[in-house]
Amino acid sequence: MKAKDLRKKFLDFFASKQHAILPSSSVIPENDPTVLFTTAGMQPLVPFLMGKKHPKGERLVDAQKCIRTNDIEEVGDEVHHTFFEMLGNWSLGDYFKKEAIAWSYEFLTKELDIPPEKLAISVFKGDKDAPKDEEAASYWKELGIPEERVAYLPKSENWWGPAGQTGPCGPDTEMFYWTGEKAPKKFDPEDSRWVEIWNDVFMQYNKKEDGSFEELSQQNVDTGMGLERVTAVLQGKEDDYETELFSPIIKTIGKLSGKKYKDNKKAMRVIADHLKAAVFILAEQKVAPSNVDQGYVLRRLIRRAIRYGRQLGIADMFTTQVAEPIFPIYTEYDELKKGKEFILTELKKEEERFTQTLQRGLNVLAKMLKEKKELSGKDTFLLFQSYGFPIEMTEELAKEKKVKVDKKAFEKAYEDHQNLSRKGAEQKFKGGLADASEQTTKLHTATHLLNQ
Repeated sequence: MKAKDLRKKFLDFFASKQHAILPSSSVIPENDPTVLFTTAGMQPLVPFLMGKKHPKGERLVDAQKCIRTNDIEEVGDEVHHTFFEMLGNWSLGDYFKKEAIAWSYEFLTKELDIPPEKLAISVFKGDKDAPKDEEAASYWKELGIPEERVAYLPKSENWWGPAGQTGPCGPDTEMFYWTGEKAPKKFDPEDSRWVEIWNDVFMQYNKKEDGSFEELSQQNVDTGMGLERVTAVLQGKEDDYETELFSPIIKTIGKLSGKKYKDNKKAMRVIADHLKAAVFILAEQKVAPSNVDQGYVLRRLIRRAIRYGRQLGIADMFTTQVAEPIFPIYTEYDELKKGKEFILTELKKEEERFTQTLQRGLNVLAKMLKEKKELSGKDTFLLFQSYGFPIEMTEELAKEKKVKVDKKAFEKAYEDHQNLSRKGAEQKFKGGLADASEQTTKLHTATHLLNQ
């Protein structure tokens, strides 16, 4: 099944169950200053999960574009992405476990034609905060899932949230698909041939500031199915990057580098993933590469892609060429069409900026890595300021050579530089110059965003 068909089937199926189809929200959160990007389908719906009435009603379904950079270093394997689409259906205080589970089962077995014997289920096993989820397990068994295919797992596996320190949270039930030949009778969650394809979260509780849990007056259902992962699973592929959501991009990288995918998987996956994420961030036409907030993450994605491109031996400018095949993959998103000129212009500008200093910076870093056991704040700040290396890139290259990086010292050097810039700007204003240079104003970044 193609990704386009899976997306449409999902939306149509839940529309037939009286769910209103919502358009995807922006990847740049509109009214949430606590996060840089929309990282999950539930994020734009938080006020409604807390009890505010949604104009479209209590049953909703969507395909939400998400950007997640917390495990950016993992990108390069078969399944991690910084940009992905999350298919989700929602009940805002309407139906609960019984219906959510029945519809999940119906969608998987009837709409996607997955044989029931290829499915296994996990539910929450209970702890001091909340009881074992016997209710969810009983609904699965009523649908015909045998006892030995239901695993009870701890909070680390089968509990969602809260998104912050407090707020809505609860047990979840996850659905797994057997990717091997004949599925074993008993479900072993440790066996990697069982791949998680869907997660139904039951928001039953509110976590309070003192760490205790209380039942929510409005109990919600929030489900999540990753389009990239499930498309690959249904196509019998172990590698998400071999589906039509990535293969045209990978093919272009192959042409530009003259290299084969099978011998250069990590580098090609990183380039394809990062430039796709960059295209979707730029499509909003609200953010350009910079040293602050979303612009910093965007810059980091583009520069990481460029570094891997050089590693593959692509000597020329290439980011706009790799971006081109992304547009026809996602014809349902108008913002790509509307923002195309802006996207390509910004990619080109950033690549030109970075290319001028990349090789010089790599040479300086190579020398440092040869001579030192640890990079100081002064070293890393020099690479950042003079050669445009995000601290994370320096860390990654140092890690490959088993050299430590003093990140705290980098943050200190960064802060000192900001303070100096600020004082310099104040002096300028005193002298009647009405211009704080771009360099002065843009050097504002906090540790939380380096971590993001």
